[in-house]
Amino acid sequence: MARRKDETDIESGVIVQGIEQILRLAVTNKASDIHIEPEYDRVRVRFRVDGVLREIEQHPISLLDPMVSRIKVLANLDIAERRRAQDGRFQLKIEDQELDVRVSVFPTIHGQNAVLRVLDKSTILVGLERLGMAEDDFALYEQMITSPYGIIFVTGPSGSGKTTTLYSTLNKINTVEKSMVTLEDPIEYQLPMVRQSQIDPDAGLTFASGLRYLLRQDPDVILVGEIRDVDTAEIAVRAALTGHLVLTTLHTNDSIGAIARLTDMGIEPVLIASATIGVIAQRLVRTVCARCAEPYQAPTELLERLGLPNKKSVELVRAKGCEQCGYTGYRGRTGIFEIFLPDEELRQLITSKASADVLTKISLQRGMKTLREHGWQKALQKVTTVEEVLRVTSSAFTS
Repeated sequence: MARRKDETDIESGVIVQGIEQILRLAVTNKASDIHIEPEYDRVRVRFRVDGVLREIEQHPISLLDPMVSRIKVLANLDIAERRRAQDGRFQLKIEDQELDVRVSVFPTIHGQNAVLRVLDKSTILVGLERLGMAEDDFALYEQMITSPYGIIFVTGPSGSGKTTTLYSTLNKINTVEKSMVTLEDPIEYQLPMVRQSQIDPDAGLTFASGLRYLLRQDPDVILVGEIRDVDTAEIAVRAALTGHLVLTTLHTNDSIGAIARLTDMGIEPVLIASATIGVIAQRLVRTVCARCAEPYQAPTELLERLGLPNKKSVELVRAKGCEQCGYTGYRGRTGIFEIFLPDEELRQLITSKASADVLTKISLQRGMKTLREHGWQKALQKVTTVEEVLRVTSSAFTS
């Protein structure tokens, strides 16, 4: 029986080597995602590096199906199915790096679009001290995670480093004396001495139902990948109030937004106030390329914006661009953080349904630094640029 053309092509050395080259290039560029995108007359390959997409190469549209089929073979997906979305993953070792590659294939009007998430264990299991927290914030967070029970929320948009923070936290507090479980969507990395589970809505295993079952597993620490609905929120809060340390995420713009989100879901304010240990909001800012960063003297109006009106001379840096950083001016990323750690007065305000503005005002009086303020610190330290801080904090409620 004659073999289909695409089955022949995907086994050809050209396609196999081509996909391997793209994967190697992604690792070299420290890309988090690979986009293989069909257009009318071409295939565009883009990498997401330091949170920003950049075009790498283009190919004739005739190579789309062989390229996607080769990726499907690696991820053990159905190469004949082109009308439905498919998800898979495969393991890969490039030199000394062990990678987990998550694959998503989705049909478009010009053909199948493939996105590969490249997960590198060495970049996610990092020490908490390497996440980029300021010294005082790091001390606050260490205080939070030593609590025997309660709930800690990590907030921010997709791609802001929440998973890295949660995994690094688990790694920090993981001991043989504790039973640690997770419920994720999907499992990003396999962690030692942690019982990890992945939701499967088709089988009836959701965050809410899975959390109910996990509470019967005698856990000390529970990581819930995300609170998406009121049922999950209620169970997580009650778990925190009954002797468990719960770590989870919410999609909010700033730390105090988590309190408002839970209230909007219908969770009783007194339960929120009693269960919440604290909230950490975060973003990732690109760090300037050490080779081409361009120093300059900050103008007076910028110093006022940075909260330094009395300074006569402050040197900052601009992102210029060179071959080493791919002409972006940036190389690598670090975190900026905002930590809300409620004291007794703030808990009483939460119970009395105080507005987010009131909670923010009191927290700032207590010394809380906003995301943007922490970003300004990084800019003053010449770690990043003012422009980059403004870019990643533009959606934050506070400035």
